[in-house]
Amino acid sequence: MSLIPLPDHMAHRLDWGAVCADLDQEQPPNRQRYAALVTRMRQDLETAFTDGVDVADLVHARAIAMDHLLVAAWKALLLHQQPGLGLVAVGGYGRRELHPGSDIDILVLFEAPLDRDQEEGIGQFLTFLWDIGLEVGHSVRTLDDCTREAARDITVATNLLEARPLFMPPERFAALQARISPARMWNSRDFFAAKLAEQEARHQRFGETAYRLEPNLKEGPGGLRDIQMIGWVTQRHFGAGALAELVSHGFLTEAECHDLVAGQGYLWRVRFALHMLSGRREDRLLFDYQRRLAQLLGFTDQDHNLAVEQFMQQYFRTVMALERLNEMLLQHFSEAILLEDHGDEVVPINRRFQARRGFLEITHPQVFRQHPPALLETFLLLQQHPELKGIRASTIREIRAHRHLIDDDFRNHLTCRTLFMDILRQPHGVTQQLRRMNRYGVLPAYLPAFGLIVGRMQYDLFHIYTVDEHILGVIRNLRRFAVAEKDSELPECARLFRQIPRPELLYLAGLFHDIAKGRDGDHSELGADEARTFCLHHGLSVHDANLVAWLVKAHLLMSLTAQRRDISDPGVVMAFAGQVGNSMRLHHLYLLTVADIQGTNPQLWNAWKNALLSSLLSSTQRMLRRGLDNPPDQDELVGEVQTHALELLQAQGMAASDCLRIWGHFDAEYFLRHSADEIAWHTRAIHEVDEADLPLVLVRQETARGSTEIFLYTQDHPHLFALTATALTQLGLDIVDARIITTRTDRTLDTFLVLEDTGQPIASAERVQEIGRLLRERLNDPDKRPGVIRRTTPRRLKHFDVATQVSFDPLPHHNRTVLSISTADRPGLLSRIGIVLMDCGVKVYNAKIATAGEQADDVFYVTELNDQPIQDPERRQLIADRLREALQDPPPQTT
Repeated sequence: MSLIPLPDHMAHRLDWGAVCADLDQEQPPNRQRYAALVTRMRQDLETAFTDGVDVADLVHARAIAMDHLLVAAWKALLLHQQPGLGLVAVGGYGRRELHPGSDIDILVLFEAPLDRDQEEGIGQFLTFLWDIGLEVGHSVRTLDDCTREAARDITVATNLLEARPLFMPPERFAALQARISPARMWNSRDFFAAKLAEQEARHQRFGETAYRLEPNLKEGPGGLRDIQMIGWVTQRHFGAGALAELVSHGFLTEAECHDLVAGQGYLWRVRFALHMLSGRREDRLLFDYQRRLAQLLGFTDQDHNLAVEQFMQQYFRTVMALERLNEMLLQHFSEAILLEDHGDEVVPINRRFQARRGFLEITHPQVFRQHPPALLETFLLLQQHPELKGIRASTIREIRAHRHLIDDDFRNHLTCRTLFMDILRQPHGVTQQLRRMNRYGVLPAYLPAFGLIVGRMQYDLFHIYTVDEHILGVIRNLRRFAVAEKDSELPECARLFRQIPRPELLYLAGLFHDIAKGRDGDHSELGADEARTFCLHHGLSVHDANLVAWLVKAHLLMSLTAQRRDISDPGVVMAFAGQVGNSMRLHHLYLLTVADIQGTNPQLWNAWKNALLSSLLSSTQRMLRRGLDNPPDQDELVGEVQTHALELLQAQGMAASDCLRIWGHFDAEYFLRHSADEIAWHTRAIHEVDEADLPLVLVRQETARGSTEIFLYTQDHPHLFALTATALTQLGLDIVDARIITTRTDRTLDTFLVLEDTGQPIASAERVQEIGRLLRERLNDPDKRPGVIRRTTPRRLKHFDVATQVSFDPLPHHNRTVLSISTADRPGLLSRIGIVLMDCGVKVYNAKIATAGEQADDVFYVTELNDQPIQDPERRQLIADRLREALQDPPPQTT
């Protein structure tokens, strides 16, 4: 048989054919020579890649090289002399597409039955290929086997669809092709329906979005598999071997075909580089490689835009464009293949639009040119006609072709401004159509500021979506508050949302809250200015425009207050209430905050955060009802909580005198920082415990605070915070809040709120018992210095450089110092901090633990051992230096 030669312009650089020519003369084949050739092929390809050779030539060149090498080995092992054996390339190798780490997929075709020599020969051949360093995917089948498996499994049928012979008689390969032809199995309709279902399942399996932190460039939406999907359907339906043939069939324009091929070329280049860096088949853009990929592909850091962020934005924009093309082509195929037997009845909608086969289409090709506002009207009609299944492919093409009409005149047109606001005001389909507008490029064109953040990623572990995907996710979350079927998920949000008179103001706040990400300046302030201008331009009142702008500017205020401030402190709540100003703003901000946290990273939202925000909401509402000029005094607040706690305890049979006797040892701070339910729980346990049974350790699996609550009552000791933090870290628990109170009798009342590493409260009684045993053991020997817990840092955390920052601020009303620590998150972090503070003679009264992706922002309320604030500058510097030394990167990697 003849082998396809290398392209002329590459033959002098990658001349492997000549090297392979005499290999088949060696019997048996020399493993060292073959292995050396495989190594040389890889090195030559990598050199050519860094020299700028077209990646399409390289992936084809590797396939051609493998043809030479495999045929040489086949002959050297004398398999060409075995009657009835044939060697076939399948899958990507069958398409002549081999990246550096791609598997070599082959089929050994035989005529049954195999004799012993044939079995041994095939085994030797496969073992030889593995021994010389090739990753081989193989199957050994008869024609009947191929027929049976292909008829049963669409994946096998697809692999064989791309088969090409390496060494076998032409008539036998023709027989294979005849067996799997559309006349025998998987006709166009069945094949397309199966592949469409396969793609939908694959997209769902990979997160339904390509815009995650570490996307899969092959299997994710808009990835290489989507392009291959188009090629397979084209080949099955038209018998066409190239995407370009879709142009002649009227399924693609020349420009669209160019975009498709260019997008494939870009993804090939990224994948080729990824295989080079990883040294294996790797299709996930892991953090391990993103920075080096950006450098290899020529990106450099710029102000406010890292090289890796530029690279990933280019990647995301490419897959988004490919996703649009994939959607349009599959819609074309659906109409041509699945719907060809459906009637062609046209249902008029208005002068510009009609429905055909359940899909919206324009009445003639000049609609958008003659009436540009129809570009927005398209999406409004889909909302108003829920019976429509989507947009016809021909109309999608016309939308794409006329996006250039969306200019300043378009944006200033009253009809366009009215249409856009009407889309936001519809009772159904707001999120769906905004997503569709983004996919088709209409939303970025109408909102140029939005266009800047399309595909933009932030290189951190906190934001798992690109900015545009996150924004649309926030709007989706806001819309869910309006769905009665979802009321049970977040009842408070559902209740408040129904009190909002104009939900579109919330949607606009969601649309603009992160729209200025990546610019020079505070994105909240820049976004607020954009939002106010947009609202006034679109006919909103000054009052409504100011509300939207304020929400955008303050969209982080509530989450930061709840997670990083002591919201049990009336002063903190009072200050927050003063910034919010009124209940109307508070309710809007609360809804936006919940939707924002959920839309940033679904794994960040849990019952603990829900309880934090709900607590801040209710305490702020009480403050606003009283009036900002009439704040409650401390005695009033203490009296309220004591009264409520006393009612609970008396209902349980405890005498008021016993309660008051115990409370007489507690300062007012204890009652300000605990709920009546917690106070009743603590008081009853303290009343029932004997001094000889201390330390007292209580654990409640799940509380109203959305976490597991651990209460410690024992003799005060300066090591207690470090001991407890270390023990809880050893148990694999995340501490989200700590409150340390010392009584007038030198007893400590310590409360730790914890979660499992899944973000959920403790679920099992056995786990509760384990916690109690370890804490009692440690607290019984408080003088014993706790050891640092050393655990392996998760892979993702290793790729981020977060400098440790330490700052001290006064808290004059409480005679304490606020110690803020921002550093890289890692297992055992709080234990390390606790030990340093213990060694430095620092007493911890309160801790607020907040982690955002790879960064931990922890706040501690501390004093000297004599209960005085830490004021001496040299003392502060010493503590800061010790903390930075203990938290220096990289953290110890031991298990």
